[in-house]
Amino acid sequence: MARRGVSYVSAAQLVSMARDPRVAIVDVRDEERSYDGHIAGSHHYASDTFTERMPDLAQATGAKETLVFHCALSKVRGPSCAQMFHDYLSEAKEDSGVKNIMVLERGFNGWELSGRPVCRCKDTPCKGVCS
Repeated sequence: MARRGVSYVSAAQLVSMARDPRVAIVDVRDEERSYDGHIAGSHHYASDTFTERMPDLAQATGAKETLVFHCALSKVRGPSCAQMFHDYLSEAKEDSGVKNIMVLERGFNGWELSGRPVCRCKDTPCKGVCS
């Protein structure tokens, strides 16, 4: 299956996309996730261990069509991990259902500053029912 490259999505676009069960949000921040909160329902794959955990991410998101990566600002870790995962899937022997890999513009900080909901639960993984 041919995959396109990594593209970007705004916080406003992600709000409606996040309701779709075929979309997964992947938070690659490191320790700051534990004290800054996170986007409800997001998967956490810290950038400092991301390379080793890519097979786990592929298994956890195999039924998803779109993955949206982010870090704090989506300038380095988010785009880098998104590209690494794109390359990993492109080279994988097994076909994944993932068709789109995206990066959240302005990252988690932009999400929060724009007034979007932030979850502060400690559940691993987040169950997405945060208020």
